Amino acid sequence: MPNRQSHTLRRGRYSEAGRLYLLTTVTHQRESLFHDFQHARLVIHQLRHCEREHICHSLAWVVMPDPIHWLVELKTEPLGQAMRRFKARSSLSLHNVGLHSQRIWQAGYHDRALRREEDVVRVARYIVANPVRAGLVKSVREYPHWDAVWL
Repeated sequence: MPNRQSHTLRRGRYSEAGRLYLLTTVTHQRESLFHDFQHARLVIHQLRHCEREHICHSLAWVVMPDPIHWLVELKTEPLGQAMRRFKARSSLSLHNVGLHSQRIWQAGYHDRALRREEDVVRVARYIVANPVRAGLVKSVREYPHWDAVWL
C-alpha cells in the first residue's frame, strides 16, 4: 500500500546552495523506460540542462533502466524545486517522443546531503558502478549512460 503521507516527510527539511547531494529518483512503477537508448539520452540532456541553467553542478550521474542516481552541488534553486523542474522537463521530452499516456516518474525522490569531508570521489565511483552491480555490464566502460567529473 502506498504511503499517502509521504509528502510530509519533507516538511521541516531545507536545502542549501553549495551543499552536495546524492539524489535518486525512479520511474513510475519502476518501468524500464531507459533501456531505450533515445529515452535515456533525452533524460541525460535534461540533467545537463540543469547545469547550463546554473541550478546545480553535476559531479556524477548514471541513468539506469528505471532509476537515476545523481551527485550534484546545488546552486540557485532549492532541491525540491530543482527536482520538480528536472522531472517536468524530462517528462515533457519523453512525451514528445511518444510516451504520451504514461506517467514517467514516481512521486518524490531520495536525497542524502554529503559533508565536504566525505570521500566524494568514492561516492561518484559508487554511482557510476551501479550498472556493473546490477549485472547490466561487466565493466563501466561498456555502459553508455553515465558521467563523472573525475573519471
